[in-house]
Amino acid sequence: MNRLLLAAYPEPHRSRQGEEVLACLSEAYPGRSWPPPREVAALVRAGLQARARAVVDDTARPWWLDGIHLAALALAALALVPYLQDVWHWALHIDPGQHAIAFRFSGWYPWAEGPTRIRLLPYGLLPLGCLIALLRGRAWIALPAAAAMIWAGATSHGRTLFGDEGKAGLGYYGLGAPITARDLVLSGALCAACAVLALCRPGRLRRRSYRWLAPVVLAMFVAGGLHVISVSPAFQRGLFVLEVAALIAAWVATAATGDHRWLIPVAAFAVVRMQAIVVRPDAFMQSFPDLVVLILLIAPLPALAIAAQRRQGQALAE
Repeated sequence: MNRLLLAAYPEPHRSRQGEEVLACLSEAYPGRSWPPPREVAALVRAGLQARARAVVDDTARPWWLDGIHLAALALAALALVPYLQDVWHWALHIDPGQHAIAFRFSGWYPWAEGPTRIRLLPYGLLPLGCLIALLRGRAWIALPAAAAMIWAGATSHGRTLFGDEGKAGLGYYGLGAPITARDLVLSGALCAACAVLALCRPGRLRRRSYRWLAPVVLAMFVAGGLHVISVSPAFQRGLFVLEVAALIAAWVATAATGDHRWLIPVAAFAVVRMQAIVVRPDAFMQSFPDLVVLILLIAPLPALAIAAQRRQGQALAE
């Protein structure tokens, strides 16, 4: 089990020091397959810091381009979250029936039972395609997908291609108000980021493995296969913890390197979330007080900037 902790480190680090780390863990905690929680947290933190330093040491691309790429990935994932169940059911030809969450009709495809309103494709395919293209560094493929998201959100009524985007009410959201396809701030920001990436020599973009899609498939299974209710407080708090963990990871990376690239995705996330709250302040699930959510969205930006400035000051002093 100790080998699982090594996955937090970049591959070169695992090749050089992986066996040494495993030997130290076996010597420090004999007979245990898993170290204490404090040691696990320290190893994961060190792994994140090592990965962040490896990213900064890679000079193949400017920091701001990498930051915009990360922001586009975060926005594509955020746009996909409300439609995980929809895409899962469409791909497996599942009729969710009464398990559908905040959908206007119990059936949306020709194979669905009951009163149906047939549409050709689920809207979630657009952010999913955008996410996959961005993971592989193909911004020229992600750009038309993001532009189609704007078109679909702006012309949602009376269409049979995506229907009403499969979502008529509340959906998945963690920090803040629900973000639907009709909220063009999210799709517009994603399209703008993809346009910048497509124009700035896409061949320089970082390409990530398809293994990064494993959490997406797992999330689709949880949302669609297990019929998890998105309006459940437990689900809302789970997504809240996930988003906070991502913000903490950005802070750890910034504090370790003094690099500003992680400010860009955090700023994009905060702007999109806060815009949804300002437009519909009464749309909270009330799992958390409004003021707490707003503070959690605003606070990471100065925290990351201060962490980067402090790290740069330490580097100059050394």
